[in-house]
Amino acid sequence: MTGGGVALTIVGLSIAAVTALGAAGARGLIMNPEAYILAGRSLGTLFTWLLMAGEIYTSFTFLGAAGWAYGKGAPAFYILCYGPVAYVISYFLLPPLWRVAKRYGLLTGPDFFAVRYRSRPLGVLVACVGVIFLVPYITLQLTGLQILLTIAGRGAFDATVGVGLAFVLTALFVFVAGLRGLAWASVVKDAAVLAAVAFAGIWLPCHIAGSPARLIHRVLAAHPGWMTLAPGGAALGTRWFVSTVLLTACGFWVWPQSAAAAYAARSDRVLQRNAILMPLYNILLVPALLAGFTALAVLPGLRGPGADQSFMLVIAQDYPAWVLGLVAAAGCLAALIPASAQLLGAASVLVKNVLGDWLGVATTDISRTAATRWLVAGTAALALWLWLHERTTLVNLLLVAYNGIAQFFPGVVAGLVWRRATAWGVAAGILSGLGVLAAGVIRQAAWGGLNAGFVALLVNLTVCVAVSLVTRPAPAEHLEAFAQAARTTPPQASAGTS
Repeated sequence: MTGGGVALTIVGLSIAAVTALGAAGARGLIMNPEAYILAGRSLGTLFTWLLMAGEIYTSFTFLGAAGWAYGKGAPAFYILCYGPVAYVISYFLLPPLWRVAKRYGLLTGPDFFAVRYRSRPLGVLVACVGVIFLVPYITLQLTGLQILLTIAGRGAFDATVGVGLAFVLTALFVFVAGLRGLAWASVVKDAAVLAAVAFAGIWLPCHIAGSPARLIHRVLAAHPGWMTLAPGGAALGTRWFVSTVLLTACGFWVWPQSAAAAYAARSDRVLQRNAILMPLYNILLVPALLAGFTALAVLPGLRGPGADQSFMLVIAQDYPAWVLGLVAAAGCLAALIPASAQLLGAASVLVKNVLGDWLGVATTDISRTAATRWLVAGTAALALWLWLHERTTLVNLLLVAYNGIAQFFPGVVAGLVWRRATAWGVAAGILSGLGVLAAGVIRQAAWGGLNAGFVALLVNLTVCVAVSLVTRPAPAEHLEAFAQAARTTPPQASAGTS
């Protein structure tokens, strides 16, 4: 068997084994919508931690962080910063969201908007916008998957076909297993990614330069200023850095799949513990960046999307096929498991908030579960089509997705802390924020060095407040009951550990 055949065999067996584990983890569950989408609201601290990290630490972490360290230098450090800010937000934001979801039986993120603001049209708007910006995030996973399969196969086969087959397997996995199966699969995926990133970001720098510190000196000798941000409003300068960290932290927990993971927790205490534990996963990001710097020292000259391949090319060049196969397998799992959660999140909001609440289709438990499963396949097909027609770097895909999804953040926070917020205000804010993003793309606006999504978020917040002050809020008795639900833990909820 050729070297490429050995590596691809390891990748294929790893994907099959983890898929089987996830399907086995969901065996025996009655697949009503709550069980299929939210794992029966039964996940304790360990599985919640693994599931949320499994959705967040994706092929972007595995390849994109290294690619930006290779191609951009200091701006890549924003990846280290936004997570801790988001975890602080989650400590205060997610427990009341969970309590409201438990009290009102919410299944999706858009359900929060529909119930809090007593507006099904607002829920439909949030569902549609959420899916639109989730598709680039799914596409990111496919781009990472293609990079890994191309390098693992050493160019001996059409990686596009491999991506298609792997994604079909992913869609089938989600179709069968639901959210609990994803939690089980995340256990193996996270262990594999930890081992692979440690190898690429700790062993490689030590093997090549003697230590990570010597590697940094070597990079700076060849690329002076590579790890220093440009000042002020320069491209990818300090203004961009701070605004991108804030924007990404705000968007962190309003993804459809993130809302599902939060609702699936056994109690609000589980989510508080999760916020304390999540920073441990940031340890993975440091070796990922070091892997990119290592590749820059060994293989300089890669441009554009080629930077995302950098550290994998170093491994392919210097290590045997079985090592390449193990690292590529970990990376493929880092693409497929989060993509599974994203497919489930997109399908669930389309079924619950568009087909069910708006169009009156799929309103029973049986029909809703069946429709969610089939829309998983449809969303996978759409993401695959988009990927085939639009390629860019992994970080650019992620930033596009975050620019849009973060526009939900003012509506979520206002819904919990400001009774005067109205459906009209939140909808106007979201639409104005998206308008700013669209105008920025058309006009190629620089925004004074700020991230365009952050500018859109500020406009969104301003419009939301202004319109809310001149429109009628929900009835006072509804707002009081909602606020009481957000403050009070249901007596039957208890924190778990698994």
